[in-house]
Amino acid sequence: MRKFLTILLSLSFLSFAFHASPARAAELVEAGPAGKIHGADISRWQHPNDKPINFKKMRAAGIDFVMIKASDTREYSDRLALKYVKADRIGAQEAGIHTGFYHYALLPNVTTNAAVERDARAQAQKVIWRVEALGGFNDLDLPYALDLENNCVKVSSSGSCSKYATRAQATLWSKTFLATLKDKTGRTPLIYSSPHFLENALNRDKELSQYPLWIAQYTIDPAKPEARPNVKPGGCYVHSWTTAQCSANWTMWQYTSCGIAPKYGVPGNRLDLNVFGGTSEKFESLLTGSWSPDPADLMPVGESSTITISSVKATTTNKSAVIAIEVTRPDSSPVVTGSVKLYFTSANATKPTVVQKVERETSGSWTLSISGLPAGTWFGSVAYKDPSGTHADAKTLVDLTITQGEAPAPTPTKKAPSKPATDSCRNQIKN
Repeated sequence: MRKFLTILLSLSFLSFAFHASPARAAELVEAGPAGKIHGADISRWQHPNDKPINFKKMRAAGIDFVMIKASDTREYSDRLALKYVKADRIGAQEAGIHTGFYHYALLPNVTTNAAVERDARAQAQKVIWRVEALGGFNDLDLPYALDLENNCVKVSSSGSCSKYATRAQATLWSKTFLATLKDKTGRTPLIYSSPHFLENALNRDKELSQYPLWIAQYTIDPAKPEARPNVKPGGCYVHSWTTAQCSANWTMWQYTSCGIAPKYGVPGNRLDLNVFGGTSEKFESLLTGSWSPDPADLMPVGESSTITISSVKATTTNKSAVIAIEVTRPDSSPVVTGSVKLYFTSANATKPTVVQKVERETSGSWTLSISGLPAGTWFGSVAYKDPSGTHADAKTLVDLTITQGEAPAPTPTKKAPSKPATDSCRNQIKN
């Protein structure tokens, strides 16, 4: 009997933890352009010098919903998102504002469809764990959104993109991510992007079009009766959400990045503003659905991990040594968080001064480039560390044999002419 009561209490705690009831929301005020439901979206950039947002002022200015950045493919940016999302969600909901969340995604640098799907599921797992960390969805939460606006998968040393994901693989990744999130959370996620990106980076796809679109297009005033996003000179953008009337079947519209931030209680100068494309009944339909996570969906603590070096390319002093690394979970799926670094061991007579560059290929896979190694054999260990504590740290030994290379001839550098500053908000709608 005691054991039964313990299990019952545990289940009751889980139910509370994953569907807690917040303060009751005020009625929708529909104070946006043309009487539409008005929203904003925020991230760490709305917290300069860690300043808080005054959500009561935001609510008084007519904001009904706010989309909060809650996760990111990149580790550093993901930790910053986590730093603010919990307090922002609580503050917004206590002010009577509905909250939604979004995940900024980078696509993997892989070649096979299986690897594309594997990365999409791993990034979706990060989102699922983030929802868990927030206590699950509650009565004021809108669904999660996928923020997909970048299809570059490899950046050159100059900082320009040297490789883009194919349309087919970007589309497959998106569908896999969104379907995984819908299946696990019980709510249909949104997808955020610009019409230009949707037209040029993704294939038209019937399955993809079933997910609500959060479209970003500026310089069009949503207060005008004829206003509609998705237009361009000479026609409209053609993608999965394009209608026969040359508009877009959109659910949310980010119509400016130049909202007057202080007006909405936000530190800084500018704020992204959005309108909802429908009635209050349609808005409230997004709030339905609940989540009772399976044990496998709970975020682990210190889960064991295995690190493997796939390849080592150590050549000459005038080239970088390159190490390919993979880190997996106990079920052989990729780790979701963390990164890697090379540490030199005491077996070396001296510790060399080098520059390390970590490039994420896909979830759980990194390429580590080390430049500045003198000639000789160098001993070290590649360490995987996860500051979130989700996966256990791991390391493996490696040695690099470097031969002397020819010194490169010095090349003259030219100073680029300075460009006049431009105001990106000059032609945007401001509110």
